[in-house]
Amino acid sequence: MRPPEDLAQIAPKAIIVMGVSGSGKSTLGPLLASILQCRFVEGDAFHSSENVEKMRAGHPLQDEDRWPWLDRIGAELNAAVAADGIGVAACSALKRRYRERLGQAIEAPLAFIFLDVDRDELTHRLHNRPGHYMPASLLASQFKALERPGPDEAALTLDARQPPQDLCGYVCAWLGRLARIAQAGEAVHRKEN
Repeated sequence: MRPPEDLAQIAPKAIIVMGVSGSGKSTLGPLLASILQCRFVEGDAFHSSENVEKMRAGHPLQDEDRWPWLDRIGAELNAAVAADGIGVAACSALKRRYRERLGQAIEAPLAFIFLDVDRDELTHRLHNRPGHYMPASLLASQFKALERPGPDEAALTLDARQPPQDLCGYVCAWLGRLARIAQAGEAVHRKEN
């Protein structure tokens, strides 16, 4: 897949691929970053060892556990956007306040790609993901915490059962539309001044 022709109009932009564990964030994120020719930030790599051990032991993270993690992801994604004009991260971003926290750390416009998938599919995926610290037993706590992006958030919801290449195509088309809308708004704003 080629990068969108209006890639220059997309930047600056921070893109966060979000969803519960097993939804495909770490599959879609690097693929999207490759197409957009930018850096990929793997949110799982920013968990403290204490958080990883807590999850591995089957205990869900609390807000206090997540704040420093979200701050580290936000800072890294902000640095990627500052360097390249665009950056992609994978982060569960389950609650609206988590997404707001990420937005506070990122100076560029922020867009979320919500990978939506049913519990049965996720349970199957988590049971077939060897070597990951997140046990399938924590899936219920993730769904309990999940606050789907609201209509006032810059977010695209996608069916995570679709092939990753197709998902990338949908994301690139959506980002292109956002860029064109923003440009039209800037042109109107310039005319009014």
